[in-house]
Amino acid sequence: MSENAVWIFLPLEVVVAVVCCLGNALVIWAVRAGDSLRKPTFCFITALAVADFLVGSVAILLGVLVDVGMKISFYGCLFMCCKLLMIEMASVTLLLAIAVDRFLRVHIPLTYKTTVTVKRSWIVVILCWFMAALISFVPMFGWNNSDSLGSAAHSNSTSIECGFFTVVSTSYLVKLCFFSSFLPVFAIVTGLYCYIFLTTRRQLRAQIGVRKESSTNYLKEQRLAASLALVYVLFAVCWIPVLLMQTVKHYCGDETVPSSVMHIGVLLSHANSAVNPVVYSFRIPMINKAFRELWVRFFHCRAQQDNDPNNVQTNTDNSTKNSTT
Repeated sequence: MSENAVWIFLPLEVVVAVVCCLGNALVIWAVRAGDSLRKPTFCFITALAVADFLVGSVAILLGVLVDVGMKISFYGCLFMCCKLLMIEMASVTLLLAIAVDRFLRVHIPLTYKTTVTVKRSWIVVILCWFMAALISFVPMFGWNNSDSLGSAAHSNSTSIECGFFTVVSTSYLVKLCFFSSFLPVFAIVTGLYCYIFLTTRRQLRAQIGVRKESSTNYLKEQRLAASLALVYVLFAVCWIPVLLMQTVKHYCGDETVPSSVMHIGVLLSHANSAVNPVVYSFRIPMINKAFRELWVRFFHCRAQQDNDPNNVQTNTDNSTKNSTT
């Protein structure tokens, strides 16, 4: 990429990083602070917010170092890129876990609370991260671009200009990440959400004229599923372009996709992590309520500090001492 293009995309990546960190930190804070949010579903949402936070604090910062042309050893650069990929792969597996959780809520409503517990949900979260690490660190064991870089890739010198697509094999990204991981997960999650919406719609129709509380519960489940499905759709919209570009480059040659267009696709995939907190705050009433409670609590504490007579007396004493001196 040209030097001018680097200085165009660099500020955008920094902005996305800051928004990712602030937005997802607020989501984690709201979920942890709200007593009503201690449910299995929100364990997965918290884990997804942690992954999005890491995108801002780690992955994009690594991308900034790549943009400025940092030079390190081949396997040092490859290790950082694998960590970046692990965070994104964890988001995919967590989206699948969220869809399965919503499926079970609709498919086995009577035994859901005893089957899906908070403890089991955290175990699933750990398994999601383990699977993400298992897939993402495959390049460390040979499926990389070391052969194309020659002897420089096997030395400990700092002569390699670190770049994600420089060290990570395109065939690995296309065949293992896209075709074998992303596409099957997208297909499964799409099928699960179709089942969820069809089932809840049928249940709502069946509840017409019956108890109002039951219909309200089904409507809440449908709205929550719709909000989480929106998170999944945004993930697919933000990630499919860069994966398709990699597929085109793999089968048609590197020259078919300009580096600036590829960088736009990468920036779009990172921006997905900044959008999710907005979806949570506007589409999920329980998180929206927690946000408002935290907001009111913050300003209430500030107001108490401003109106505290002890603070007023202390300030008066300090002013008196200063004037005397």
